[in-house]
Amino acid sequence: MVPSAVNKVLSITRRKTEEVATLAQRICEVPAPTGEEQQRAAFVAALWRERGYTPEIDAIGNVYVRRGKREHGPLLLLLAHTDTVFPATTPIKVVRDGDIMRGPSIGDNSVSVAAMISLFVLLDELKVETDADILAVANVGEEGLGNLRGARAAVERYRADVGAVIAIDGRLGVIVNTAVGSQRWRVTVHGSGGHSFGSFGKPSAIHGLGRIIAAIADLDVPSEPKTTFNVGLIEGGTSVNTIASSASALLDLRSTDATALETLAHTVRAIVEQRVGAGLQTEIEMLGERPMGTRSKSDPLIQLADATLRWLGMEPIYAVSSTDANIPISMNIPALCVGVTYAARAHTLDEYMHVSPIAHGLAQLLRLTTEACVLIGR
Repeated sequence: MVPSAVNKVLSITRRKTEEVATLAQRICEVPAPTGEEQQRAAFVAALWRERGYTPEIDAIGNVYVRRGKREHGPLLLLLAHTDTVFPATTPIKVVRDGDIMRGPSIGDNSVSVAAMISLFVLLDELKVETDADILAVANVGEEGLGNLRGARAAVERYRADVGAVIAIDGRLGVIVNTAVGSQRWRVTVHGSGGHSFGSFGKPSAIHGLGRIIAAIADLDVPSEPKTTFNVGLIEGGTSVNTIASSASALLDLRSTDATALETLAHTVRAIVEQRVGAGLQTEIEMLGERPMGTRSKSDPLIQLADATLRWLGMEPIYAVSSTDANIPISMNIPALCVGVTYAARAHTLDEYMHVSPIAHGLAQLLRLTTEACVLIGR
């Protein structure tokens, strides 16, 4: 497109920016911990109905809205997750300070859900009939131990018709075309326990878990392919003067390479079994497993995303991440993940986003989705 076309689109999306920001605030202020997204799902469905659509909420809390009148043929699937990392009791109040909006989950991922809704409104106002139907899904289970269950359910449900998938999440200007694989475990140590003085000498589950964690922390993992580990949560014990009979830890193991991830998992499993100490037993529970994969930069959908950012005057940044796009990428479906603004401090109470870049983010979605429909509708 010529520069005048870019300016024309941006003039339209700039008029929508405050509307998207307000919508993001309203969504953000509805609690949605992973596994407890029902309240936000109902709210998002109500927002769709206000705009003339008929949403469907499935059994796990995904909200589906279809735009187009084709009963058959390829679908462009949009995914924007509704869940957050914050407990339902977290006080959430979005505060505006000039171009900055602050609030837990405002950037991850309230603004993406708002942009997805506003995209449909914009397509309607512009009377755009896309070459393929678009299915927007405000999905659950992207964060933490959600195990991408919302994206899995959506992609599996429409697998026969899905021509491409665009996940909306992350930072404007970034194209995520490589999915990081992961395994999440709960490691539990058991022992007989006892009184800290009277039973001194009996093995403590906490001490055994500590030995396991210390051994994991000393592991040397490859930087290429990037492979990582983290112990993110530990629990156990009864009191300061009790030898713990039980202790557990949550582990996150990741890599961009399947062999490297399996090697790490094998090594950590051996540590769990061998380093705990005498008189203690261990068990490993698999809490989640995210598939990996990559889409080549020569893939037509990736090239389209690249061209769209350049059209907007932005130099694309390619990234490796774990997003809802992991699911379709692992199934060899053309897919990627893009963001709609600049945000920072995600997963903290100090999370914030910039409002004005939403105009470019929405313009990106407008071109990317309409032209992706051309790609898959051929």
